[in-house]
Amino acid sequence: MKHHNAARTYWVLGLCVGLATGIASTVYAANKQQADNTLPIEDVQRFSSAISQIKSYYVEPVDDQELFENAIRGMLSGLDPHSAYLDKDEYAELKSHTNGEFGGLGIEVGMEDGYIRVVSPIDDTPAYKAGIKSGDLIVKLDDKPVKGMTLREAVNVMRGEKGSTLKITILRKSEKRLLNFDVVRDVIRIKSVKSKMLEDGYGYVRVSHFQSPTGRNIEKAVAKLKKQSNGHLKGLVLDLRNNPGGLLDSAVEVSDVFLDSNQLKSNDLIVYTKGRIPGAEMEIKASPGDLINGVPIVVLINEGSASGSEIVAGALQDHKRAVLMGTSTFGKGSVQTVLPLDNDRGVKLTTAIYYTPAGRSIQAKGIEPDITVTDMEVTQEDDPDNLVAAILKESDLEGHLSNGQEEGTSAKNTSEDDASKEALAVSDYQLHEALNLLKALHIVSKN
Repeated sequence: MKHHNAARTYWVLGLCVGLATGIASTVYAANKQQADNTLPIEDVQRFSSAISQIKSYYVEPVDDQELFENAIRGMLSGLDPHSAYLDKDEYAELKSHTNGEFGGLGIEVGMEDGYIRVVSPIDDTPAYKAGIKSGDLIVKLDDKPVKGMTLREAVNVMRGEKGSTLKITILRKSEKRLLNFDVVRDVIRIKSVKSKMLEDGYGYVRVSHFQSPTGRNIEKAVAKLKKQSNGHLKGLVLDLRNNPGGLLDSAVEVSDVFLDSNQLKSNDLIVYTKGRIPGAEMEIKASPGDLINGVPIVVLINEGSASGSEIVAGALQDHKRAVLMGTSTFGKGSVQTVLPLDNDRGVKLTTAIYYTPAGRSIQAKGIEPDITVTDMEVTQEDDPDNLVAAILKESDLEGHLSNGQEEGTSAKNTSEDDASKEALAVSDYQLHEALNLLKALHIVSKN
């Protein structure tokens, strides 16, 4: 594992990248007394009066703890979409989420115009398998409108026992009607890194989330690809599509795997942050060494790529270490810090904005690809004759003329390769185009 300058551990919070609770505790202690001394007495009195009125006149008795927790929750939610109050359950869920196992449907969500927006479905989860896509707007849950629900309330509805079914009604821009999905809840176990060889010498690594072991796992995946290519890796596709983020230190480790500080010209930054308080200011730099020694990289991104994946994409793009292909990313560039309130509860507070090595803020803008390739379906007509015509070659015809080569050797291999390319173009057009670009980059690098 390459060692970088990030000396602390950073939490991701749902859609958000978070700074370490160690930093958070320092910031909290440093600012607590100042916050206590600057509370306007008139506002405190008005708040106290509101609580008194609720306790005296609300139609049902209200527990004091419920009142105060609702007050804190409302105060945080009014700041921005990512600041939030964390009760006992949410605090525990945060830890299980970053460790790679949690219950639910397997989607990252946020609020948009009163509806629940799907940031991205997580690979191999019930939502992913059901066909829910990034950008979908959830308008109903079990036929109950989500308009008027808080994000927390909607998430609670989506949770449930393993094996239970939830009906989700979706509004999708490309469709002229509402779509209904019956999704069976399950325990979500995330395998954050997958890899395979696309063709001889061309590898593929998919990162679905940034978790604690992601940095180590991507190094193992790359080492396996190098071994499968007999040490002659020609190019690599790094797939960050629908990756909603995760642990910041893992995103930094993934970036650092492919960045050699000795080869970086303008600076050796991976990411830096700016905030109002000193503890929110930091710089994270690359270390020496590139695990694949400058082999061309194409990074696939889309509107479901958020937070940590935008850090990786931005760093590799700014340092011209990779070509970005796909569509614009989500644009989640703010940093949330977990500030403890007691042993079981805390607040998640936006404390900084992060920037790419070239000084670009991603917040509400995202990362633009170098080459725009939209996701499209390449299909054949259902007519069997058309399917046969699409894959039939001269060499398949009975009595065809030989080209002078031995039958069953190179001609057969070429036919198999062509069939494989056809299959990839149909199943994943963006990946097909990324592979074609890698081949071009390899040819150029040889010259």
